[in-house]
Amino acid sequence: MDVKAYIDGFLARYKPYKPYWNYEDGCVLIGCVHLFQATKDARYCDFVLDYLSQRVMPDGDIPTYERGQYNIDSINTGKTLFFALDQTGDERYRKAIEWHMERLRQHPRCQCGNYWHKSIYPNQIWLDGLYMAQPFVMAYEMRFGGMRKVADIVMQFQNVRKFLFDEAKGLCYHAYDEARVQPWANKQTGCSPNFWLRSMGWYLMALVDCMDGMNEQLFEHYKALEAIFREAIRGILRYQDPKTGLFYQVIDRADVAGNYLETSGSAMIAYALMKGERMGALLQGRYAALGAKAFDSLVSDKLYADKDGVVRLHDICLVAGLGPGEKRDGSVAYYLSEPRACDDSKGVGPFMMAYAQRLRMGE
Repeated sequence: MDVKAYIDGFLARYKPYKPYWNYEDGCVLIGCVHLFQATKDARYCDFVLDYLSQRVMPDGDIPTYERGQYNIDSINTGKTLFFALDQTGDERYRKAIEWHMERLRQHPRCQCGNYWHKSIYPNQIWLDGLYMAQPFVMAYEMRFGGMRKVADIVMQFQNVRKFLFDEAKGLCYHAYDEARVQPWANKQTGCSPNFWLRSMGWYLMALVDCMDGMNEQLFEHYKALEAIFREAIRGILRYQDPKTGLFYQVIDRADVAGNYLETSGSAMIAYALMKGERMGALLQGRYAALGAKAFDSLVSDKLYADKDGVVRLHDICLVAGLGPGEKRDGSVAYYLSEPRACDDSKGVGPFMMAYAQRLRMGE
């Protein structure tokens, strides 16, 4: 299957995921940034700049940003503003970066110090949120913040390791309720009951992207994140399907009928494995090959033409969450009940990121 042709077609017919500033579009934009860095194909750069120029005002304001929700997901697209600033020198993007940081300065936090996931999920840490915000904050600190908040970034990852990591399984639970009042939360630990693949994918990408943005002055902070990353990689690899290299929607329950090898989370882990070895966070000679195996299986098993002749990326979990209230209880049955989609941005974006790493193997 011609991966480049698929991506070109996907981008040519792409419609914004939502009418407002959203993280799903950000996944595709970040994929384009990575592919531009790997290939220097100007079409990827143009796609990003065209999208941002229509939504970021000259004063840096983003009118479609939903401020009142305090939604940590909304930070994700802001990562591409650094790229746009570098490519254009347009001051609007510098102002928009600061605009995003102001949103984070106002964002509510748990007592332990981590950002709430969003206002309708108070006192909750979701693995998803680490990816949405922390690499953005790291990029800001390295360029504009004087590295003053790097310790805060590391602390938030350490809290996840402390509160969400299961030693026996080697995995992190999807979410943690500090108040222990949510129906899905364990009353002793505060954790949700199961291990969802894409949440671990978000977490691993968050770690490797934050480490990638650090310099030698931050050696101790880097080593702290590296230790957490390596431990998480060792844990997730226990559940890699030996035949395909892919991973199951409910990671540790391959035995359950209806569980399936899911695309978006597998792409994220493939990305983390290949990038982690390329940048030296993982030992050379093993991990990138495991990531490449997973990516190659996505191409061979999940990328194919439907009856209409259009090639699409299949088996992407459309959405999964916890609550609010009695909704979405975090059970195995719940995660397997959510629909599978084709060409969803949450799957194609990470697939593009993993493809960029596949192209860069050997650097």
